[in-house]
Amino acid sequence: MPVEIERKYLVTSDAWREDMAGTPYRQGYMCVSELATVRVRQAGERAFLTIKGATAGLSRAEFEYEIPVPDAEIMLRDHCTKPLIEKTRYEVPFGGKIWTVDVFDAANAGLIVAEVELTHADEQVQIPPWAGREVTDDPRYRNSSLISDPMNGSDQ
Repeated sequence: MPVEIERKYLVTSDAWREDMAGTPYRQGYMCVSELATVRVRQAGERAFLTIKGATAGLSRAEFEYEIPVPDAEIMLRDHCTKPLIEKTRYEVPFGGKIWTVDVFDAANAGLIVAEVELTHADEQVQIPPWAGREVTDDPRYRNSSLISDPMNGSDQ
């Protein structure tokens, strides 16, 4: 079974930024419950349908399938809770890992979050100097929560 194991941090400075291109993301949620979350995501020129299981510590089951972009556009428009999550994602190498830095737009403008995927829950990672408070266990920073309760940079 595919498993996602990640840690999440608020970003405290622009020190991570270099001349790198980000990928625009639009994503919405068809279902958000304690048992599972069903997400539709358009990432640049690609689209995905993702089912995530309940979170247990740092991990949860994750099943992701590429879907046609026109299908994703219809699902995002007609079948997902509004507002959609809009953000730009950057891949930032640090400490032997690739960190994803999400710069949120629209209702969550100003919020910047960094995530790092782990190979196992006990894995030790080097935390970048631009990563501040860890919010892995704070459900308010889950993308699915940001739809119903948006945050901006001043909420950090």
